Amino acid sequence: MRAAWFLLPIVAIIGGCTVAIAGMLARARVREAEIRERIAMIERGLVPSPEVDPRGFDQAMNRFDRRHRRHRDPSLRHRRSGVLLMGIGFGLMFLISVAADSPSAGVGVGGFLVIFGLALLVLSRFNDPSQHPSNIPYATPPPPPAPPTTNSSAELR
Repeated sequence: MRAAWFLLPIVAIIGGCTVAIAGMLARARVREAEIRERIAMIERGLVPSPEVDPRGFDQAMNRFDRRHRRHRDPSLRHRRSGVLLMGIGFGLMFLISVAADSPSAGVGVGGFLVIFGLALLVLSRFNDPSQHPSNIPYATPPPPPAPPTTNSSAELR
């Protein structure tokens, strides 16, 4: 009876690994079928739609969104850095003052980082988002002109 209790964790670990391996094999078969379907469409001369490979399409769109969001507001980067440096500075001030058993011991190094963080916060307030390249009109090429229209008597009939 006692030997059965020692086998329980071993059986659970082996069962968990088996379920994980079976899931990976099933996903691999599904992915292989998706790839074969895509190749067959391309061989027939059809252009596969994004819905054929939704995972790849979603990854590409997420990558684009992250890149676009990261460059949208440069003041946000300075604000985040300023708050982070102020936190590090206050933490160093506390750590050094406790370690030295003197309240004024940590003011030097920690105070420098706090002042540097405040400078970044002030800098973030002066950044003008309207001067960022993504907000400048025609930063992307303008749309193509509309095709010319002709007014002939044959069209009016």
